[in-house]
Amino acid sequence: MKNLLLPLSLLISIFSYSQSTTSAVEYMDYFTAEYTKIQKDSWDYTKSVSHGRSARKVEKKRVELIQSSSAALNKAKGAKEFEGNASYRDSVVEYFELLGKVLREDYAEIVDMEEIAEQSYDLMEAYMMARDQAGEKMKAASKMISREQRTFAEGHNITIIEDDSDLSKKMEIADMVYDHYNEVYLIFFKSYKQELYLLEAIERKDVSAIEQNRNALLETAEEGLLKLQSIELFEDDNSMIEATEALLAFYKDEAENGVDIILNFIEQNESFAKMKMAFDKKKPKDRTKEDVEEFNNGVNAVNSSVKEYNELNEVSNRDRSEAIDKWNTTAERFTSKHVPKGK
Repeated sequence: MKNLLLPLSLLISIFSYSQSTTSAVEYMDYFTAEYTKIQKDSWDYTKSVSHGRSARKVEKKRVELIQSSSAALNKAKGAKEFEGNASYRDSVVEYFELLGKVLREDYAEIVDMEEIAEQSYDLMEAYMMARDQAGEKMKAASKMISREQRTFAEGHNITIIEDDSDLSKKMEIADMVYDHYNEVYLIFFKSYKQELYLLEAIERKDVSAIEQNRNALLETAEEGLLKLQSIELFEDDNSMIEATEALLAFYKDEAENGVDIILNFIEQNESFAKMKMAFDKKKPKDRTKEDVEEFNNGVNAVNSSVKEYNELNEVSNRDRSEAIDKWNTTAERFTSKHVPKGK
């Protein structure tokens, strides 16, 4: 997911030591000192929101960033233009204005969306898209100020070398890691959520809803398995793909086979309940041999369906829990392994 900031920490090499160039470097340093720390803090914040910690749990950091970017904005606005040219200063002002707006508005909305994201696949997709869009705005602002910085440097005999070995490289790598993670996550979540709808229908013993959600689960599982085949891996790491395939295979088997056992259990219980009601209405002396045999057969059929249902539940609950736990553990290891640490 592309929701990380572009780098602005730069190495400045002076090839002309004229007074004008030296002053230009000092002018650039004045602004660099302001936005470098804020950008690193923004990297930490967006990385936290991207994965691992909820936006609400790091809300204090967002508030602090709003305050620090606002103070930096006021300082930038108070800076003078350089040799009659205000383009670079104005780009810094614009950068902090946009950063503050995204933090105040976009990420505030993301905090709210996070509360309801897990209610449906569409809401989760919208939530993740909102994070992408907020990140793209951050990146656009960074590109703009980087462009103006280069223009200023070229006009004053200053060569700027991007420090690709540090923050910029970490951001680039993290971008690709989260791209892969989020693409796989949405495939996982679609079937995960659909199974919850199925389980709710089973809890209600709503046969029509069970059939409908069984078919939907089978469709999403098969669709997900197909999509996984075309996903580009990150550094040939197939761990998340394999964990998701295992979970989707469980959902597919549940929809194709497990639901039939559940439907038989519901049908047998409903049938027996009606039979028992009719049997109980007859006085013992009025019950025929056929009545008793039919009732006993019904008892045996119910007991058999209960046994089969209980065995299915035990196996399904175990396999489901293991598959989901493995997915969560794998996802955590994947991001922990590939997302760069620290600053």
